[in-house]
Amino acid sequence: MNKLKTYILLWATQSFSALGSGMTSYALVLWLYLDSGSALKTALLSICSYAPYVIMSIFAGSLTDRLNKKRTMLVCDLIAAVGTVAVLLLIKTDSMQPWHLYIINAVNGLMNTVQQPASEVAATMLIPREHYQKTSGMRSFSRSLNGILTPIIATALFSFAGIDTVIAVDLLTFGIAFLSLLLFIRIPEPPESDDRKESVLSASKAGLKWLKSNPLILWLILFLSCINLVASAYDAALPAMILSKTNGGEAVLGAVNTCVGIATLVGSVLVTLIPAPKDRVKAICVSLFISMSTENFLLALGDTPPIWCIGAVLGWIMIPLMNANMDVIFRTTIPAEMQGRVYSCRNTLQFFTIPIGFLLGGLLTDEVFEPFMSSCNSSFLTALFGEGKGSGAAMLFFVMGIAGVLICIVFSAVLSRYKWTDNT
Repeated sequence: MNKLKTYILLWATQSFSALGSGMTSYALVLWLYLDSGSALKTALLSICSYAPYVIMSIFAGSLTDRLNKKRTMLVCDLIAAVGTVAVLLLIKTDSMQPWHLYIINAVNGLMNTVQQPASEVAATMLIPREHYQKTSGMRSFSRSLNGILTPIIATALFSFAGIDTVIAVDLLTFGIAFLSLLLFIRIPEPPESDDRKESVLSASKAGLKWLKSNPLILWLILFLSCINLVASAYDAALPAMILSKTNGGEAVLGAVNTCVGIATLVGSVLVTLIPAPKDRVKAICVSLFISMSTENFLLALGDTPPIWCIGAVLGWIMIPLMNANMDVIFRTTIPAEMQGRVYSCRNTLQFFTIPIGFLLGGLLTDEVFEPFMSSCNSSFLTALFGEGKGSGAAMLFFVMGIAGVLICIVFSAVLSRYKWTDNT
């Protein structure tokens, strides 16, 4: 614990701040969908967040490797907080429009582009090598706990006190995390290297070159990229289905998201307790196959909240195991002085499918599957996916389930050709 005390303070306060940010994001999704009734308009919130993140990530790593990590995190957090204050002022003056949120989310996404690789390198410098899996479990634990608390607290505050109260809590959590990082946490910098003198473009090419020379890491990134395409379409379609279904609503959406958090919380605890698997790559493949082959089908074919909640548990309980093994492989394989550049290239390659998935999820729900099911005369399809608004989103979940299973089968076959050891 003594070796990890600085990291634990950083982890705890940043996780607390992430809870506040997650509550605001969740409340804004509720506000926008209830106001517009459009899955696409709601999905655009996430598209605007991820698009600048994906586009600029490949260049951000070279900047991160040469910038002070602590100052980078502080500045990015501060600018994101200014955006949150802007949302609060717009709400208080009754001037809020969807395009305001899109611009603010784009700025926050740009800040996250620089902050995320800085945070990854900071964690590597603060964590002893023998504690990589344990601390990965801690991060999964905090994300899971936030996943449980976010929909509960955000829905309660949104329903009884309004979205401005949710944002006020977000700003409070930001202040605690910001002051803790500013005053009490020292983050050592990686050793100096001649690579830091490279231009931004050359450094970005160096990150890509490293990935090209390490095909196992590259294939794992591409695997996650395809999974993210399905997962982001899921995120776009989930509110549209549950808020529209007869058995759904805000409380049910909150319950399903809470079950996601509970599942990942249980998975995170297991990760910190179980021994390391003999084959980390196989553990990643099995975890994702279980996730893809369960939740989407239960959401598609189930028509009651208990079935949807069971699907959420089965779909997410193995994700912390996948994340922990991925984290260990990355941190032990990528040299610390290269991590900013490589993580940024990873961010572009692994996450560029997320805005595409959100766009496809919103468009397919609004323009393809919902109109198709509303005009469908097939008793077989209505028996499978239901009737009325939300049945089209359910049909989309079925298609995503098939796509997810096929992705896992193909990449498991490719990755079986590679072996990874701690000495890679």
